Amino acid sequence: MKILITGAAGFIGYHLTQSLLLENHQITGIDNLNDYYDVSLKKARIDNIQDDNFSLEIADLANKKEIDKIFDENNFDAVVNLAAQAGVRYSLTHPEKYIESNIIGFTNILEACRHNKISNLVYASSSSVYGMNSKIPFSENDPVDHPVSLYAATKRSNELMAHTYSHLFNLPTTGLRFFTVYGPWGRPDMALFMFTKSILDQKPIQVFNNGEMIRDFTYIDDIVSGIKQSIFTPSSSNKNLDSSEIKPSTSTAPYRVFNLGNNKPVSLEDFISAIEIATNKKAIKKYLPMQPGDVKKTYANINEAKNVLNFNPETSITKGVKNFVDWYVQYYER
Repeated sequence: MKILITGAAGFIGYHLTQSLLLENHQITGIDNLNDYYDVSLKKARIDNIQDDNFSLEIADLANKKEIDKIFDENNFDAVVNLAAQAGVRYSLTHPEKYIESNIIGFTNILEACRHNKISNLVYASSSSVYGMNSKIPFSENDPVDHPVSLYAATKRSNELMAHTYSHLFNLPTTGLRFFTVYGPWGRPDMALFMFTKSILDQKPIQVFNNGEMIRDFTYIDDIVSGIKQSIFTPSSSNKNLDSSEIKPSTSTAPYRVFNLGNNKPVSLEDFISAIEIATNKKAIKKYLPMQPGDVKKTYANINEAKNVLNFNPETSITKGVKNFVDWYVQYYER
């Protein structure tokens, strides 16, 4: 297959690209290499991709002419949109970045897919769309009308926009709600990266909500497995679906949304303990109150992903954290 991956220099994009190249797919990556976090890490990911079936286009999703040109010059079988302005707390201070990348950029991808008759669009959503939901575990069929950050609001907007294009233009779309993805080559703004660095440096770590946070940490290899299944099994129309049977995650259009989580939430304290074991050092903890935009608990119901995508996360938090720490120590020569 000839597949376009946006955000190819990003954490998830890099791992997905490597996995698909091992199966001899032809991959075109798009990335703008912005400086939201260390650009050298993004470049190192790209430099680590050694395959003639991979090419990278430096472009910004918000630049419609650039995106249209890339689509016009290629005949993609599928598109995976992973490029986005990430980060909940950053959205409190830089809201315009999220509108530009996550709304305008996604609109340009939808339009390009529509006009180029793309047979499958898979895109990254987020567990953050569940916002103020208190019902646990989170199901794709729960209401998601009360986001608590602009980042979450843009991701929910992506789902609604995708449905519109699926309905109006018969564009097959699959939205994937990722739950706290972690692993080697991860983002420096994520807790695992920051905690590992601080613990190795014997500096205090900031533990929000006094440590009473629970996250459904999902290892990168498991996430990549779910994305690949979504690529190879596009959504389809169900015109016979009765209106009373329509749920938030399904439609008469070729549209669907899945949770991709580990289905085994871990407390922040246990997460930190796993890092302490992997680094063989004790954390110096600075307990702080809840931050704006954060949620206390995430927990994915993954029954739909299991049934349709054969999604079956296998990596324990102990193994996953150790894999990250081993990579971190080697990459940064600690």
